[in-house]
Amino acid sequence: MVRGFVLLLLCQLAGEAFSRALALPVPGPVLGLVLLFASLQLYQRVSGTDRAAVGESDVGRVSDGLLQNLALLFVPAGVGVVQHLKLIEDHGLAIAVVLIGSTAITLIVTVLVFLAVARWVDGAAGEAKP
Repeated sequence: MVRGFVLLLLCQLAGEAFSRALALPVPGPVLGLVLLFASLQLYQRVSGTDRAAVGESDVGRVSDGLLQNLALLFVPAGVGVVQHLKLIEDHGLAIAVVLIGSTAITLIVTVLVFLAVARWVDGAAGEAKP
C-alpha cells in the first residue's frame, strides 16, 4: 500500500512541478492525475494485464480507500468557510447570485456545445456515406 501512496504523491508532485515550471494555467494535481492515468495505461499495455489487475494493485487499493473517506478530506475547507462567516453574512446574497448564475451559464454553454458537436458529428457521418 505504501507503493500506491508513493506513486500517487509522485504523480501529484510531478504535475505540480510541470505546472509551475511551464507556467501552465492548469493546476498541478490535475496534471498529476493525467500523468497517473497515462502511466497506468502504459503499464497495462506493456505488462499485458487487464483492468481488473490494475484495479487490484496498490494504487487501486489506495485509491479506493481515499474515495471511501473523501468526505473527511473536505473538512478543512468547511472549517475555512466557518472562519469567514461574517464575510458570508455580509455578501451572502451576492455569493448566491454568482453561484446560481454561473451554474446556469455553465449548463447553457454545455448544452450548446453538445448540440454543436452532435450536429458536426452527424454532418461528418452523413458526408462519409456513399
